Amino acid sequence: MPGQSVGVVHSQRAHFEQPLNLRSGGVLPAYDLVYETYGTLNAAKSNAILVCHALSGHHHVAGHYADQPENIGWWDNLIGPGRPLDTDRYFVVGVNNLGGCHGSTGPSTLNPATGKPWGADFPMVAVIDWVHAQARLADLLGIDSWAAVIGGSLGGMQALRWSITYPERIRNAVVIAAAPKLSAQNIAFNDVARQAILTDPDFHGGHYYEHNTRPTRGLRLARMLGHITYLSDDQMGEKFGRELRNGSFAFDFDVEFEVESYLRYQGDKFAGTFDANTYLLMTKALDYFDPSREDGGDLKATLARSRANFLIASFTTDWRFAPARSKEIVAALLASGRNVSYAEIDLNFGHDSFLMADAHYHGLIDAWLKNITL
Repeated sequence: MPGQSVGVVHSQRAHFEQPLNLRSGGVLPAYDLVYETYGTLNAAKSNAILVCHALSGHHHVAGHYADQPENIGWWDNLIGPGRPLDTDRYFVVGVNNLGGCHGSTGPSTLNPATGKPWGADFPMVAVIDWVHAQARLADLLGIDSWAAVIGGSLGGMQALRWSITYPERIRNAVVIAAAPKLSAQNIAFNDVARQAILTDPDFHGGHYYEHNTRPTRGLRLARMLGHITYLSDDQMGEKFGRELRNGSFAFDFDVEFEVESYLRYQGDKFAGTFDANTYLLMTKALDYFDPSREDGGDLKATLARSRANFLIASFTTDWRFAPARSKEIVAALLASGRNVSYAEIDLNFGHDSFLMADAHYHGLIDAWLKNITL
């Protein structure tokens, strides 16, 4: 891929004592955010770009750790010297959101009131809560205004929320493979995934930490379901077809088709590293996202509060967040007089296309970002 990796990186932790009032009515009395930065903040502090992660993402966006060379950031192909998020030009920040399971305060971290993991007692979080927490991190870093906020999927929703909630603190927004709110079908997929976790005998009402177990079966099924929806039918057909692992039918319920093997591998891998309570919280944050509710469902009125320039991008084979959903955002932005560019990119990877190192896709982001003013 073009450009270079940022190389060895390290995580940082910021502690906040000021309570955070959440949209759910809950309160976090204090909390930690784990984050990483790449590149150098310029003297004017005007070149900072915030990268917002999707459902299963985290703060480790680029590079690798000195003791874990195989642990490469999830958007490494986009970030580094000579890459679209050029660290010779930009100061890039990645954050693990509240409720996460990669170091930031979440269900698996200790509740100071009990000395035990928060578990099911961790309050519900919404996208707007993440944005408020990210704003406090920006304050800590001395960043008054982001040159850009960028994200795909749930990350794109955060970029959109930033433009509405803190219009004076974001100059450009890159919203990729996102939607102004989830469709009923998407909410249904999320609920089935949650039910797989909630009905796992090892869930223990969300307090499985105290039982020295984890609802791995439920989380595994949730990931398998999600993964099916992230891929396109064409890609699954090209990658697996109806190939059999052993060349013939076994006439049993074990793994026979290559696609079954792939999904089970992905489910096992995810269940071994991710926290089930975090998965529940993240999917509910997706379900709840609908900033136009503040204006009676009028997305135009909501987005009229923004001041940023926008790049909205979608992918032809993404049926989970179809191009039509991105076009809803574009139409509302245009109607509210915002400066917006739109691209519908022909990639065969379904919803996961936003993670891929495609020359046309990356060239588009690179060209658009090079036109922003720092």
